[in-house]
Order: sequence, then C-alpha cells, then structure tokens
Amino acid sequence: MLPQNTLLHAHKMKLRWFVTLSTLPLLGVVTAFGIMPQTAFNASAQKTIVEEISLPLVAESSATTATFWRNERVQRGDTVAELLRRLNVEDAAATNYLLKDRAAEPLRQLSVGKEVQSEIAADGSLLALRFLGNSGNQIVIEKAGNGYATNSLPVQLEQRVFMRTGEIKSTLYAATDAAGLTDPVANQMAEIFGGDIDFHRDLRKGDKFTVIYEMTYSNGEAVRSGRILAAEFINQGHAYRAFYYQTSDTTGDYFTPEGKSTHKAFLRSPIEFSRVSSGFSSSRFHPVLNKWRAHKGVDYAAPTGTKVKVTADGVIAFVGQKGGYGNVVTVNHQGRYTTVYGHLSRFATGLHRGQRVSQGEIVGNVGMTGLASGPHLHYEFKIDGTQRDPLRVALPDAAPISAAQRSAFLEATLDLNERLAMLRNARLAKLD
Repeated sequence: MLPQNTLLHAHKMKLRWFVTLSTLPLLGVVTAFGIMPQTAFNASAQKTIVEEISLPLVAESSATTATFWRNERVQRGDTVAELLRRLNVEDAAATNYLLKDRAAEPLRQLSVGKEVQSEIAADGSLLALRFLGNSGNQIVIEKAGNGYATNSLPVQLEQRVFMRTGEIKSTLYAATDAAGLTDPVANQMAEIFGGDIDFHRDLRKGDKFTVIYEMTYSNGEAVRSGRILAAEFINQGHAYRAFYYQTSDTTGDYFTPEGKSTHKAFLRSPIEFSRVSSGFSSSRFHPVLNKWRAHKGVDYAAPTGTKVKVTADGVIAFVGQKGGYGNVVTVNHQGRYTTVYGHLSRFATGLHRGQRVSQGEIVGNVGMTGLASGPHLHYEFKIDGTQRDPLRVALPDAAPISAAQRSAFLEATLDLNERLAMLRNARLAKLD
C-alpha cells in the first residue's frame, strides 16, 4: 500500500495532464508537455571555462565598391560641368579631361536631346560615360589607369515593334501625341490614308486609329522612327486598314486586306493639315479684285514657308511667274491630268521644266505672291484641261497587288491583321 503523500502526488500529476489535454482544442495546437521532477542542484558541478576564439577577417563593405548608373539628356544651354553635376559626377580629373582633351570633343558637341549614360563609384568619381555621337557611333569614355580613354564603336542597331491606339478629340496631331506616336509616324499614317480620308474636312471627334510600327534603337536609345507595318483608321464609323508589303527587293507599298493599293494616283491635298480657306466655286467674291468671279480651285490657308507637295507622279510643265498666280508650278500627269500650285513664296531648289517628280515630293513653299490677300496655296486639278473640284473628284487608284503575289501577300499580312483585330477588341473592351 502506497503512502498517502505518494497517492496525493500521483493524483496531482494526473490532474495536470488532464487540464493540459483538455485545453488543446481551444488552443488549436497539439503539444506534448512533460514535467521534470525536481532534483537537487549540485553547485559543486559548476565550472567556468574561458576559451579564446579567432574570428575571420571582415571583408571590405560592398558599399565601398558599388557602382551606380545614371542617364541624363543634354539640355539647351548645358555646359559639360552642368551635365556632369546632373549625372552626380564629382571628379576634378574627369571634368578636366572632358573639358580640354581633344578625344572628348564628341561629348562637347552633343546635340540637345541626346542621352548620356554615366557609371560612377560611390565617392562620385567617374568610371565611364556612354552616348551616341552626332555621327551615330557609340562613344565610350572610360577610366584608364590614372587618366581616361575615348573609344568610338560602330553603332549597334536593333528594330523594335510598337503598337499604339488613339482617339480623335480635337486634331490628329493632338491624338497622336497623346498616344505616344512620333510626328514621322503620324505623317506616315496621314499619307497612307490620305487617298480615302481628307484630314482637313473628314476628321470627326471619336474617330479612332491603331498603328503597328517599327522604331530603330541603339544602346537602348531610340534613334529614329521606322516604317508603319500595319494601321487601321476608323473615320465616321468606316474602318480603313493598310498593310505594308515588299513587292520587290527595292520597292514596297501599302495595301488593303484585299490587296488593293491604299495610295490613290493623286493625294487629296498638297499640304498637311492646313485649313481650306476658299473652296471650288463658280462664283466667289475675290478679296483683292473686289468683284465676283469663278474660283476654279481650292485655297489652303497656311503660314508662309509651309512645304507644298506634288500630289502625283508627273513631269514639270511650268515653273515661274504667271499673272495672278504669282509664283506657280504646273505639273502634267498620265497624259490627261494637270495640277497647279500658285502664290508660292519660293520654288524647290533646282526645280525646272521637264523634270520628273514623284508623289509627295516638295515643289515649293506657301506664300502670297500674285493676287493674294494673305499667305495660302491656290491648288487646281484639271482633267483634259478643265478645272475640277479636287476635294470631290473621283481619283484614279494606284495598281493593286499582282495576281502572282496575292497568296504570298495574304500569308505575310495574316499575323498583322490578327494583331489589329486584337487591339481593336481590347480597345472596345476598355470602353465597355
């Protein structure tokens, strides 16, 4: 028979285990508890041990060896010192080299807007500068011993493809700027659809466009706008599409999905995005002569010096002064068509009678010579010698894709067509 104090101790132990186990579901944790019986503590078992431990040498902080990259663009009025300040360069030797050494002259001659990339140490000393020189070569200025060395490397170009969409809210250029398109790409789009859309009169708020185009990059920097590969313009609810196709080793053109050329034989307008100040009319009050007379052409108001493009391939028939036209250029096209460009301030350099010109080629600049009350272009379109309204006449089409190339064209543009459809659907989903 166990002594009473032993039974009491066993009962307490069971109670402790019961309380512990009964609380487990509340805590949500399964844990085993054990209670160690008290034992006598032997103070004589304690012993102090002192041991010297050799610690490894601490490596030099990585912060002292870190390098930092920074990009800045050359601003108008920049000096070398100011550019280096924005690049966080604090290096008297580097500044002296960049200011005085002949090899560093490409930096001192950089055009406004060019990007410069610097690599600097944690203390601000210059390790390297990289930029594209005005000639297009990549210039690298690097730390070399106690000084610096400049090297010019052939430019490494790469083509990148971009896709942009936009909506007309005021003007075409405002919409293309908002969409992130460069002016050269915007101009290409206007030329591609210029035969079907009169961007002076037909543009409406809510019109939409989608463009797939190339950009040329060097060392991560955009150096020039490339060609539009595919585009769609929805004008007043009607969708126009165009794809670029290389028809030979040296020539290419834009075609609709069906293979019809988007280019008309004539452009609708000889000036980009100007205002029609006076239309074609059988009776108009002349602002200089102060009398009513027929106006057998279209006047485009534009600042003096605005470039004037010939609207179709042709041959120069006349260059010079002629009565009320002032300085005028006349061009013959395809035997029965003639275009006239009047009130010019000047002619294109070297332009002469008998010279062949291509659609879009500059023949002169807007002025107010002859009978003109302000700077504008007087443009006439004649068929068999008779003036016709250039804004309304049906323009002849350019040649379509050849039958021999049709299958190859459809296959080559299939992916671009699908991309345009995807972007259009994405845009519609966003509007919803």
